[in-house]
Amino acid sequence: MSEKTKKFAFNFKILRFFLIPSIIFSTPLFNNFENVKAGLELQWDQNPAFRKLKWFQTEEKRKFRNKIYFFLRPAERKTDILKLNLAIPKTFKSTLNTDKISLCKVRIGGFESRTKCLENIPADIEIKTDESSLRSLNIYPYKPIPVNKESYAIVLKVFNPKRTGLYQFHSYGQPKGESVSTYLGSWTIVID
Repeated sequence: MSEKTKKFAFNFKILRFFLIPSIIFSTPLFNNFENVKAGLELQWDQNPAFRKLKWFQTEEKRKFRNKIYFFLRPAERKTDILKLNLAIPKTFKSTLNTDKISLCKVRIGGFESRTKCLENIPADIEIKTDESSLRSLNIYPYKPIPVNKESYAIVLKVFNPKRTGLYQFHSYGQPKGESVSTYLGSWTIVID
């Protein structure tokens, strides 16, 4: 065999060594990954005062009709709550209507059951917008939300915004006997 043929054969072996595994391992990458869930959430600034609250949404695609449940579980309520405040991020550009917002006693779904409102809690709902386009939602239940083993939820029926991304909603509650609201926690929802 000539020197050129040996060099070509050697180069072909190296090329085959890199080419065949890359084809084999890249083939699954062409599959549809729309329904893959990460299952991992990263928080850059690990603040011990940050409390991650549970939430559920029926649709995460942009511009789709969505029902978002912001849960207040028993562990997140230390005293009876007279007033709830939900700080809505200014980048969450969706039309809010008080008719489509409610407070309810909720059964949190899981593997065998769906998330469902069991009983609507009568409340006055107020949407506040200031000059910096920061929006907040004030909910005044007619009776204080008690400290018990029931879970409650703020339910928003909205159309998802046009922009995809992570949206962080913060909640504050005014405990019974206090005049100032305290931080309850935050929900980070995803719009794809």
